[in-house]
Amino acid sequence: MSGQGLYLLDYGAGNVQSLANSLNKLGHSFQCISSPEDFDKATSLIFPGVGAFESAIDGLISRGLYEPLREYIASGKPYFGICIGMQVLFRSSLESPTSTGLGIVPSDIGLFSNVDKSVPHMGWNSVEFLDPAETAHEGIDPAARYYFVHSFRAPYDWEHADAAQWAHTTTQYGQEIFLATVRKGNVFACQFHPEKSGKAGLRVLDAWLRSSEAERATSPPTPRIARHPNPKDGFTKRVVACMDVRSNDAGDLVVTKGDQYDVRERTSADGVQAQAAGEVRNLGKPVALAARYYEEGADELCLMNITSFRHSPLLDQPMLAVVRAAAETVYVPLTIGGGIKDTVDPDGTPHSALEVAGTYFRAGAT
Repeated sequence: MSGQGLYLLDYGAGNVQSLANSLNKLGHSFQCISSPEDFDKATSLIFPGVGAFESAIDGLISRGLYEPLREYIASGKPYFGICIGMQVLFRSSLESPTSTGLGIVPSDIGLFSNVDKSVPHMGWNSVEFLDPAETAHEGIDPAARYYFVHSFRAPYDWEHADAAQWAHTTTQYGQEIFLATVRKGNVFACQFHPEKSGKAGLRVLDAWLRSSEAERATSPPTPRIARHPNPKDGFTKRVVACMDVRSNDAGDLVVTKGDQYDVRERTSADGVQAQAAGEVRNLGKPVALAARYYEEGADELCLMNITSFRHSPLLDQPMLAVVRAAAETVYVPLTIGGGIKDTVDPDGTPHSALEVAGTYFRAGAT
């Protein structure tokens, strides 16, 4: 797909870089909405989102994008929403009762109950088609697992006809059933993150983008059926690969391991116990190991910076470069750790913990 008319909507807090990496991997070119006028140029639009309902709505309004987005969707051109990009389609959210959603879907976002499960719903879960005749529409595979991270959800209310006609697939968490995807006409949106759901998620993105724009704008209706909770949900255990990263004596970042962060070699090449600590134990380059763990099936990767965050994370450019490079080849959650907090640069410039986290987030971290 040439992607000349494909645009991504960045309202200021969405994880655009992760989605951009996925689209580049799949060979789809795109541009970003930078002004209200860009909506007229877009023939297909993806709204990726991570964050709160209020910040998403406020971000759209402050950038003058709220009404142009409503007009774009009303025009019948294809729209793909991800996570908060799905939730803003609804009238409102309990997360921010004073914020008004786009009102495209005549229903409201509620909060998960924590009586029988942990909240947020964070991890890998299955989806189930409402139409039993569907097997892989929009690239979705009922046998696969997709990555969710959210505390608020759109309930599946099959008795409410106006809202139920938007339902496409559902997911069960604990004993609650909620909408995993909505689909009607030119609108398709998912609560899970396809850009962080590995190969299964990439197939969802690719299937939507490789269909014709006419197909994307005319989704078939889904039958309205009753759905009741199963004894057990589809939530599954995860394999998380955690890598301790620090610089060696040459200044290169390496993956290492040791007892209580004592990561220097204590044994010489001939096996004799050394009297003094030797070189930093080098288990490999973090980007290469991250790619290897992903290909071997890791569900999540964690890069733990065990030294540099003690000083100034925003000046730790090598670690940021590692995150950017790893995010280009890893399509599952990529988390960063190591003491992200308020900090002050050597020149006296202060940075809040939120700013520090945001810098790594925009580099491709989850």
